[in-house]
Amino acid sequence: MSKRKPYKRGKKGAGRFVQLTEYMQATAAWRDLKPGPRALYIELKRRFTGSNNGEIYLSHRDAAKALNVHFNTVGGYFAALEEHGFIRMTVGPHLGPSGIGQAAKWALEELPTPDGKPATKGFASWSPKKKPDTETVTRRNNSGDMEEPEDVRPVLKIVTGGADG
Repeated sequence: MSKRKPYKRGKKGAGRFVQLTEYMQATAAWRDLKPGPRALYIELKRRFTGSNNGEIYLSHRDAAKALNVHFNTVGGYFAALEEHGFIRMTVGPHLGPSGIGQAAKWALEELPTPDGKPATKGFASWSPKKKPDTETVTRRNNSGDMEEPEDVRPVLKIVTGGADG
């Protein structure tokens, strides 16, 4: 009897990858995102290991280094992803017990968290904010010609300085 080798023995996989599902990319929220927030979402998803949703650690400075942008720019990217329903902050930034700052922890909204909270998928129901309706205003005549009705015309009176009029 010959010994069989295990199926996966000696094989090397393609490595880790980031999966962006088709249904998520087809949403209005994804189409509305600019390239910067999309790149940040990919960076957050790259740090997802399969069991750490809700505990994904990414500071603004680390995100700025990964995306090759200034760290002040990244704050708007996080805000855009939260507004569109792709991520949620589970733990806010704070000072640790030794006084050293701790970065926020994030959860991807397309996946359930390990503590049992289901995926909300807020991006699927996101819709763009509508601009408020403005009142229509009649346009002013800026040509300098004052058009007035024919029956109301100014009358010019010439007054002379004499006693007899």
